[in-house]
Amino acid sequence: MEYTKERLVWTLLRVSMGWIFFWAFIDKLFGLGFATKAGQSWLSGGSPTIGFLKFATKGPFMDFYKSLAGNPIVDWLFMLGLLGVGISLLLGVFTRLGAGVGILMLTLMYTAGFLPPANNPFLDEHIIYIMIMIGLAFTNPGQYFNLGGWLAKIKKP
Repeated sequence: MEYTKERLVWTLLRVSMGWIFFWAFIDKLFGLGFATKAGQSWLSGGSPTIGFLKFATKGPFMDFYKSLAGNPIVDWLFMLGLLGVGISLLLGVFTRLGAGVGILMLTLMYTAGFLPPANNPFLDEHIIYIMIMIGLAFTNPGQYFNLGGWLAKIKKP
């Protein structure tokens, strides 16, 4: 397998996006004090969605998103999404699926609290992340530096 600069860049983008999602999951699960305080972690009985959906939503869909705040089903879907996207992109397995779920989650986050964006007429980091995820889905960088390649080399009985 030939490694090129392009493959290296896409692999680094894949792993970086995976880390963003995985870290969000870990911080919300344990309350490491970054975006989530210890007493508000999911393991401490807090809701990983209530803070953002209840207090940070704005724009034309605000009432819809506020109605979802603290819903246990929404909490589980959100956390499973963060974990699934994070692991798939970090390990390079099911990267297209992970990118697709990531695009959906980022689109929902964008429409929940960033319409219109604070510093630009329409563009913010969520849109940039979506564009990276689209690139990940089309370029399939999961075939490089991944767990799938290693698993494929294991001899089957």
